[in-house]
Amino acid sequence: MLWRVATLVGLLVVALEADQARSVWDRVYTEEQANRGEKLYAGRCAQCHGDSLEGVEAAPALTGPAFGDTWEGETLNALFDRMRTMPPDKPGVLSRAENADVLAHLLRVGGFPSGDAPLDSTAGALVGIRLLMYRPQP
Repeated sequence: MLWRVATLVGLLVVALEADQARSVWDRVYTEEQANRGEKLYAGRCAQCHGDSLEGVEAAPALTGPAFGDTWEGETLNALFDRMRTMPPDKPGVLSRAENADVLAHLLRVGGFPSGDAPLDSTAGALVGIRLLMYRPQP
């Protein structure tokens, strides 16, 4: 019986989150967070993905049209989960907070606006934010 109640509550939460859908255009990270992420990216990611996130050899671009083709409409949680498998030789070397900082850097380089609240690294928060390459019309 208790598991049924928990399942119903979970479904209700998902439904409510869908009604409150946000996108990367909703200022979901801070400049300070992106600055930390830029430093982490330079030290941990740039050797494979390039200094400008353009991609190098087998490592994909993390900005631009190719990135958009892959990630358009996906949740930040999906991208975050992929980031957590990097680097291939040492997956999970960055903490959740550090990955959120790197993700904030990616968003800033992609031209998405910063805001007053840092990007929350919990799956529940990230699943409610969609990556949309173009600003939605009001």
